[in-house]
Amino acid sequence: MKVNKIKTHELEKCYSICPLTYNGKEHMLVAAEKVNKCLLFDLDGNLEETVWEGPGGTMTMVQLPGSNGEFLATHKFYSPNDSKEAKIILAAPKGKDDWEIKTLVDLPFVHRFDILESGGVKYLIACALKSGHEYKEDWSSPGQIWVCELPEDLSGINEENQLPITVLKEGLLKNHGYCRVEDVDGVWAAVAADNGIFKVVPPAKKGDNWTVETLIEEAASDMTFADFDGDGEKEMLVMTPFHGDTIQIYKKVDGIYTCVKTFEEKYEFSHGIWGTEVSGKGVAIIGHRKGKRNLLACLYDGNDYVMEVLDEDVGPANVRVYEKGEKTGLVSTNREIDEIAFYEIESV
Repeated sequence: MKVNKIKTHELEKCYSICPLTYNGKEHMLVAAEKVNKCLLFDLDGNLEETVWEGPGGTMTMVQLPGSNGEFLATHKFYSPNDSKEAKIILAAPKGKDDWEIKTLVDLPFVHRFDILESGGVKYLIACALKSGHEYKEDWSSPGQIWVCELPEDLSGINEENQLPITVLKEGLLKNHGYCRVEDVDGVWAAVAADNGIFKVVPPAKKGDNWTVETLIEEAASDMTFADFDGDGEKEMLVMTPFHGDTIQIYKKVDGIYTCVKTFEEKYEFSHGIWGTEVSGKGVAIIGHRKGKRNLLACLYDGNDYVMEVLDEDVGPANVRVYEKGEKTGLVSTNREIDEIAFYEIESV
C-alpha cells in the first residue's frame, strides 16, 4: 500500500479522532491526550475551528446520532496514572469557534465509550480502564463496562443530574481496547482486556438485557476486524498484551476464533488501529509508539498476512480511514512527534 501525506498540523500529544457531520459537510475532529485543544478539520486536512482549548484528556469522541455537529467526548483522562476525574461530556456547536460543553456523567478512568443503536433505542457503553488508583502503576482495582439507555433529549442531563449509568461487567484488568462491529448479527462492541476479548451486545428491544460473550481468553490491548483473505468472513487482528509488541491474526475455525498468524517482528507499544476495506481489499491500519514507531498496513498477499510500512518514525496513537469523494483519506494522530497527519491512499 502507498500513501501520500498531504497536510500536517502540530498539536502536542494529539490523540483521539472522530468523524463529524456538521452543517451538511463531513469533518474530522482531533483532540489531545494532555491539557490541550480539540480541533475541527475538513476532509482535506484544513483547520476550520477550535472546539475547546482544554482541559483535554480526550481518549474517545463519538457524534450524537442524527445531530448537527453534537458529540460526546471524554475529558480529563490524562494517563492510566491520572484519570480519577475523568468524565463524559457533550459538546454542542453554537457558532464558529463557539461550542457549549456540559458534563453528562462523571466516570473515573473512563477510557473508551460508544453509542450503539438497537431496536430503535440509543445506548451508551463506556469502558473504564480501572476502577481505583492509589499510586503510580496501581492495577489492583480492575475496570468495568458501564451501560445505560441514552435519552433522546439530553437537555436535562448536566453536572447536577447525570446519566444513570450502571455496571454491566466488572473485574476487567487493563480494560483498554474497544471496537464497534456491524455485521449480520447487528451492531455490537468488542472489548479487550487482560481477561480476553468480549462480544458485548445491546438489547434487541427496549427492556431486554445486554449479553456478554467471551471471544478469546488471551490478553489483548486492542483489536479490529477486516476480511483480509476475501473469503466473506472477517478475521480479527489483535494487539497483545496491554500496550504490547505482538500482532496476531485470529480466524474463525468451526465458529471459534483461532490464532492463525503471529508476526515475528515486534511492534513496541502497539496502539493505533483501524480495520476497513480499501479498493475491495480488507486492510488494517496500525501504528506503534516506541521502537521504530511506524505507521503500518496489514494486508493479505494471497498466501500470507503481511505488514507494509506507510510512514516511518511517527508514533501513531490513533488512525482512521475515510472516504472523500473518489479518494480514500487516512488521518493519523502521530502523538510521539506531536503531528496530526492527513494522507491519501494512492494504491493498495
